[in-house]
Parts: sequence; structure tokens; C-alpha cells
Amino acid sequence: MRFDVYTPLLVSLLLPLVSPVIGRRVAPALAARVLASAAVLTAAAATWSLVLLTTALLGDAPPVVREAHEDGRPLADPVPEVIGVAACLALLVVVWRVQRAVRAERHTRRALRRLCEGHPRDTELVVAACEVPRAFAIPGRPGRILVTSAMLGALAPAERRVLLAHERAHLRHRHGRLVTAVTLAAAANPLLGPVRSAVTFLVERWADERAATEVGDRGTTARALARAALSARPGCALNFADRAVTRRIAALQTAPPPSLWPAAAAVLALGVGAALLAADATDDLLRLLSNALT
Repeated sequence: MRFDVYTPLLVSLLLPLVSPVIGRRVAPALAARVLASAAVLTAAAATWSLVLLTTALLGDAPPVVREAHEDGRPLADPVPEVIGVAACLALLVVVWRVQRAVRAERHTRRALRRLCEGHPRDTELVVAACEVPRAFAIPGRPGRILVTSAMLGALAPAERRVLLAHERAHLRHRHGRLVTAVTLAAAANPLLGPVRSAVTFLVERWADERAATEVGDRGTTARALARAALSARPGCALNFADRAVTRRIAALQTAPPPSLWPAAAAVLALGVGAALLAADATDDLLRLLSNALT
């Protein structure tokens, strides 16, 4: 346990370093899935490691430890007490951050769904009269696409097809769940913040590629994205800054990236490895307590 318990924290440092490389070289659909899965596994493993590290605070309180001391079988602390204190405080911060992220996610979804109230359930496209160009894919049953009149007015007919295909791709491939999962992972483990940013960008790239495939024209897709970005105020259309939009347009002007399965598997192995080592640390702790009883 003395070493395994810290490994998920090390993986939390490695994953943000490799995520930009995977995002550039691997197909967006595969890269987004792999990075999100690795982030969730790593965040869960790191959180569980904090739980294990708090055992340094137990002292003589648990009956098994007290009994071991009374029988003359002292039970060694798995970790120094100061680390246990730090882990306990970090665990409290994790709980607070995750609760705040969950509340923010629920608030955002409720706000978007309220904008669609009053429309029949089978209505996929909801157009809101607004001077701010915006477009959202709203997950749910059914999922809906919310577009402002300003956004539609800024696009040519062919570019509107791109926009709708892009938002439909978000709904069809459940991108909302993917982003929510990695958002909660980053809330539990702030070191994974860059991974969350990478996945958020990759799901947009994924939707761009699906839209380009559906309309059959990568050039039109790039022009639609460029026009939407130019007509929008900062932070509005597609929820991306200029730099991210520029990168997406540049990607559409080249061939789609390949599905590099070996690279994707290596990234996923980081998350799986972190989870396995956290499980091994748990086994070490249980064995330590078991030895105290014998």
C-alpha cells in the first residue's frame, strides 16, 4: 500500500500530458471516448486513494486496531499521520467540488429545457427569437436542438444543414453524457482539468466530422463554422473561443485523422492501471488489518 496508493496521483499528472497528443493524432470519436474513460477511472482511483490514506487518522479508534494493541500486537500505520490529515482535507474538498459540479450541471440543463417549454414533445428543432447567435443540443427524452433566429439568419441554407447535422451528432452519440462524466472527473481531481478541456474540444471535432460526412462537403462545414464564429459574440456560438474555432476549421481543411488503436489503448491502460493499483492498495490494507487479528 505504501507505493500503490500514490500511483493514481502520478497517473493524474501523466494523463494531461498525453491528452493533447492523442487529441491531435487520433480520430476525435475514439480519442474523446478513450480520454473520458481514462479520466473517470483515474479520478475514481485517486479519490479512493484519498480514502485509503485517511486511515492514518484512525489511530486506536477502530476495534480491530484497539484489540491489536491490547494483545501486544501493534498495528503499524500504513501512512504517516500528516499525510492522512492532508488526504482527509483533500477528500472533503473533493466532495464539495463534485457536489458543486452536479448542481451546476443540473441548473444548466433545467435552464435549457425551460427554453423549450410549450413545444410538442416530438419537436426536434426549437427556434428562439434572439439577437445573439447560439445553438445548443439539449440532451433528454427526446433530445432537442435549440437555435436562435440570429444564428439561422447568419447562415446560408447549406450551412444551416451543417449546423443541424452537427447538433444532431451531439444528441445521437450522447456527447452530453461524455462531457458530464469528464466534468465530474475533473471536479473530483483538479489535475484532470486539461483532460476535460481536451474532451470538450474533441466532441465538437467529432460532431464537425459527422456533419461533414452527412452533408458530403468538408469545405461547406468549415465555412459554416467560420461564419457562425464571426457572427457571434465572444463565448456564444458553439461555446468556443476563437482559437478553438480556428483549430476546428483547420482540421476540416485536412483529411480526417486515423483511428490509432495502439495509442488509444495505451491511454486507456493508464486509467485501468490506476484503478488496479488502487485495488491492490485496498488489498494491502485489508491484509494488514487481517494480520492484526491473527
